[in-house]
Amino acid sequence: MATSSTDTKSLIASPVVTGAIAGCLATIPMSIFMLLAQRYLPHEQRYSLPPEIITYDIARRANLHWKLSKRQTVLATLGAHLGYGAAVGILYAPLCRLLPTKSPLIKGSIVGLLVWIGSYMALLPLLRVAESAYREPLHRNVMMLVAHQVWGGATGLIATGWRQNILRVS
Repeated sequence: MATSSTDTKSLIASPVVTGAIAGCLATIPMSIFMLLAQRYLPHEQRYSLPPEIITYDIARRANLHWKLSKRQTVLATLGAHLGYGAAVGILYAPLCRLLPTKSPLIKGSIVGLLVWIGSYMALLPLLRVAESAYREPLHRNVMMLVAHQVWGGATGLIATGWRQNILRVS
């Protein structure tokens, strides 16, 4: 059965697809921010960033860590981080419906804060793949909190622009 052009546009403009694409793309400026901000942390806090720590821990649990070169670890980290960004980007639209503001930047920043809280204070520690934010040094928590503001703001702007452009073409 062939799908119509309208069906395809409706699908790619859907909140789930829009959120996944926006969340994935927003992970890029977030990652750049983290890499730059890491340089300004106190020297003893400049160890690997959470996405790499998490990826390495998962590889270790699967007994694959010893097979990964540094390049492979970086590529696996990037892929996992983009995938996680896409997955939590799916939550953008449902969470935004609960927020009173119309600004995609403000909505995104709030969603970014919620993602940071949910990930680093609950999900990742429960899965035992990352330390709880309660155990991380203040400077690293600030870096990660701001990184999630970058992610959230970018997700909001990208999702809004994506949806408007798709619907305009319709």
